[in-house]
Parts: sequence; C-alpha cells; structure tokens
Amino acid sequence: MPDLNVIQTALNRAVTDGVFPGAVLAVRCGDRPVSRFHAGHLSIVPPGLPVSNSTIYDLASLTKPLTTVTSVALLIQQGRLRLEDAVDEHLQECAETVIGSATLRDLLTHSSGLPGWRPFYERINPEGKIPSSGEARNRAKQAMLRSIGAETPIYDRGSRSLYSDLGFMLLGMIVERCSRQDLDHFFYDFISLPLGGLRIEYVLRERLNEFLAVAGRDGGVAPTEIDRWRQGRLLCGEVHDQNAAALGGAAGHAGLFGNVDSVLAITGEWLRAYHGRKAIFDQGIVREFTRRQKPAASSSWALGWDTPSMPSSAGRYFDVRSFGHLGYTGTSVWIDPVRELQVVLLSNRVHPSSRNEAIREFRPAIHDLVYQEFIGSI
Repeated sequence: MPDLNVIQTALNRAVTDGVFPGAVLAVRCGDRPVSRFHAGHLSIVPPGLPVSNSTIYDLASLTKPLTTVTSVALLIQQGRLRLEDAVDEHLQECAETVIGSATLRDLLTHSSGLPGWRPFYERINPEGKIPSSGEARNRAKQAMLRSIGAETPIYDRGSRSLYSDLGFMLLGMIVERCSRQDLDHFFYDFISLPLGGLRIEYVLRERLNEFLAVAGRDGGVAPTEIDRWRQGRLLCGEVHDQNAAALGGAAGHAGLFGNVDSVLAITGEWLRAYHGRKAIFDQGIVREFTRRQKPAASSSWALGWDTPSMPSSAGRYFDVRSFGHLGYTGTSVWIDPVRELQVVLLSNRVHPSSRNEAIREFRPAIHDLVYQEFIGSI
C-alpha cells in the first residue's frame, strides 16, 4: 500500500519552501479510491483561509485539453468536424489570411506557424474593462480574429511545433461556430452536465459575484496576481490570462475554474475510453488524440495533449504512452494509461507573483514520488 504520509509531507514542504501558497493533489490508480492531499492557504496577501480538497483554482491552460480538445474530439465523433478541415471552412473571416489554410490538426499539434503569444488584449481593450454581455464578447472575438489573421507565420507550417495560445483561441471559436453555441454553454451541455454537473466552469463577468459567493461556502477560490491592466486589482475568480479576459473570460486557451475532483472526472473519461470502457468518447478517437503525432526528435505533441519528453514535468517513470498538460498558474494533469494512473495538481504558484518558478522542480519530483508509492509499492 502507498505511504500517503510521504506524499502529504512533500506537499507541506513545498508550501513551506514557497513553491506555492497552497495546493491540492489528487491521485487515482486503477479502480482504487481517489487519494486527495491538500496543504497551505488560499493566499499570502492578504492572508487566506486554509486550502481544502474542494478549493477552486484558475486552471489556466488545462482549459486546452479539458474544454477545447475534448470539445473538438466530441464534434469529430459526431461527424461535425474533421481533423483535416481548414480553419477558413469554419471561420470565414480567415479566408484571405495565411492561417486560413491551416488545418485543425495543425492547430492541435502547435505546428501551424503561429507565434506562441501576443498581447492582443492591449489593443482590443486598452482600458482593461472586461466584456460583460454577449454582444460585447462577440465584438471582442471579431477583433481577436482580425488580430490573429493578420499575423505573419514565424516558421513554415509543419516544420516544427511551437506551443501557441493563438491556435487554441481559433479552435475555441471553431467549436462555437460548429456547435452554434458559446464555448461555456457547449462545455456545460456536452461535458460537465453528462458527467454529473461538475464544479468546473467559465466565469463570465456578470456571474462573478454569484460564483464567488457559492464557492466561498465550499473551499473558496484561490487568487492569482494583481493585474495592472485591470485597474491594479487582485484577481480572484477572474481569469489570469489577459487575452482570455479580453474575450470575456471564456476562450479556447484559458478561462476554466474548477476543483480537483472535477478535473479528475474529465480526465477519467479519457482514460476509460482509452481502454474501451463506457465513456463520452469512442476508443479510436481517444487513441488518436493521445498518440504522439511526430517522431520524438521533432515534437512531443499529440493532438492537444502533450506526451513525456526528457526532462518531463511527469518525472522519470510515466510510460511513453502517457499524456498530460500544464497550466501557467501552477496546474497540471498527467495520465499513464498503462498503469491507469492519473495525477492532478492544482495550485496558484503565481500568487503573489508569477516570477516564482519553483514549481518547475517540484512537478517532476512529486510525480516521481507518487509513481514510486502507488506503482512501485505494488
């Protein structure tokens, strides 16, 4: 049996060492009950309440696999999208742009030629006022589409992979056009609701106060940073990523908030489908989406999921067929389908400052420890 105290001690030590103010870790191995660990406090400035297993975190780029990749996979399964569809088949605004001829596969493998990031929010919304109506969010999306479409490729499409938020912004908009639903509604209707109504969602500006009130009664919400662009306020329940905020809080690359059990519920569907068990996905779809798409030397990316490369945030022991993803705020997911091991880490390492990068060393270490205890002890 795994020594859970060893893992709890490591999480406690990470808080003491300043890796993050607090964190929640969940581990599921095979059909054994979920093991949950929590440590620290919601915040440092001001001093926050203790973290609990139900604390909600800004999931940052875990939005990419949990919302966008999952949504694209479901729409492909329904016959409404194809991996070889070009961007401009769904986003007509891109018809006269270079990126318009890129395929969904190009975007999912981060090989479209797009740069990784641009501060579009500064141009789209220089005053830092977050859109709080459907009409305002639609105007912001159109402005974002124009900005991305005007980008000149920084490398030849398919020649390499460069992790790109821009590509996933486009994928989120493609999900909306294809489904004829806003991304937050599609996520709720086809992902959260079928899995039992999870504590994971996009937080639009007009729902912020209600979200904070509900979450405050059950674990609270961990804040991130003070954002000068947003009038110098400490962000809590507002997405840390400024481009996602400029779009109103719901985007293909960032925006989800959730607790550890909700993340585990979605990753569990991927793992069940991988092994052909009852899930919202077909096995073939999941096997293709989690398969590394190019030779190891050129890219570690599957379709929206990453795979272990050396060195890996998953540590030294996860199988090469594993898949996972990181989030800038201090979140991560790694799934080893061979050992049926799922590890979800949620933290707000960017509080009070994103200059804190101690999590880089902690992530592989905690995954090695979890693997040794849950797998090495069998």
